[in-house]
Amino acid sequence: MKRRRKDLKQAAESEQEECQSIAQVVSLGDSDQIQPPPNKKEEEDICEYLLQNFDLDHVMEILMRFPLTSLTRFKCVSKQWSSLISSRYFCNLLYTTVSRQQPRLYMCLKDDGGHRVLLSISSPSRGNTSFVVVEQDLSIPGMGGFFLNVVRGLMCFSRRKKARIYNPSTKQLLTLPAIKSDIVAQQGQTKHHPRYYIGHDPVSDQYKLVCTVAISSLLPRLGNLKSEHWVFALEAGGSWKKVVPLENYRHHAPSTEGRSTSGSVVRYMAWPDNYNCVVVSFDIRSEQLTIIPVPREIHLDEVVPAVTMMADLIEYGGKIAIFYHTNLKDEGSADLWVLEDTGKSEWSKKTLVLQPCQRHLVEDIELIVKGTTQDGKVILAPVEMHSRFYILYYNLQSNDLRKVEIKGVPDSWFDKECYFDLNSMDKSESFIYLET
Repeated sequence: MKRRRKDLKQAAESEQEECQSIAQVVSLGDSDQIQPPPNKKEEEDICEYLLQNFDLDHVMEILMRFPLTSLTRFKCVSKQWSSLISSRYFCNLLYTTVSRQQPRLYMCLKDDGGHRVLLSISSPSRGNTSFVVVEQDLSIPGMGGFFLNVVRGLMCFSRRKKARIYNPSTKQLLTLPAIKSDIVAQQGQTKHHPRYYIGHDPVSDQYKLVCTVAISSLLPRLGNLKSEHWVFALEAGGSWKKVVPLENYRHHAPSTEGRSTSGSVVRYMAWPDNYNCVVVSFDIRSEQLTIIPVPREIHLDEVVPAVTMMADLIEYGGKIAIFYHTNLKDEGSADLWVLEDTGKSEWSKKTLVLQPCQRHLVEDIELIVKGTTQDGKVILAPVEMHSRFYILYYNLQSNDLRKVEIKGVPDSWFDKECYFDLNSMDKSESFIYLET
């Protein structure tokens, strides 16, 4: 009898603890984040309690306070929970209303042997802005080789001419089918590597991938150039669809090292020939291409601009701009060309001259643009890095250049040749799940 009473007492105490735990979950303030449940039993109890005692809107509000690792486990509780947490409505609500992390950098490394890693890098701390630290290795098998661009927490890679979409928060990896291009390189011609760009249409809440395919003669370079474009809607039943260009379309090859801007409009720099540069703009919603001429004054001093010009596309003050830095190494100067009027193709120019005390940061070093930060700083990095990994932040407003060391890169990546890429992501967590 005493044993039965003891068992009943223990059961009551256990139930009371579970009720207290659940009560803590639903009584937290709006800004509080819930600690993950310690075991699967408590996860199931919380899920059951929420559905029985709250309407769907309140359930979603409570779920948004859990870390993403807990939400991933909650999906395994039942099909109902999996459907709720994977729904596009909840994922968008989670992305737009919850600020979990500061903007951060992602670094992709790839060596000649095909080994690759994806590293998450912290933002510079307020107390010390001279270095950033590698926080996580987010690599998974088959992730991809070349890190191209990002949008709303999703990363676009390319590997063996195929595009891959990777969500570092959910570890979902999506491989798209290869494109069956209509243009084929003949003898004496070369086919350029396909370039992929990811964008998002906020009106229809649709993610799309854009691909540019180009062929040209080997000699002269970019002679007899032909290009075409394909778009893939990232949804169930999606497939590659050829884009029909407008009448003023100019065949072009995307800039080899060129960055792109992603969002509702994808933009990138390209070359119709060796001496004329353009900005290509693709509207994700309408799927229309626009070609914007770039002033030839940008590269008047270049012998073959398509080969020698050091410049890239950035966003500056909410506008499209080109950061021209061919003379940064030798003269300590750079030009900023801002597109003031898209319809009239009107550009303004601003010349930046480094402070004498900062010239040593760029002397005898070939630099390449690796994007911009949320507050508008241009991220520059050496073309080659072997013994130390670092980047330069160029504040165009104050004309200030700052060196930031990247600490925590695995020792195996030192003192060997490797391809690397960096990309800044304003919001680095997204729980979106894609289907094709």
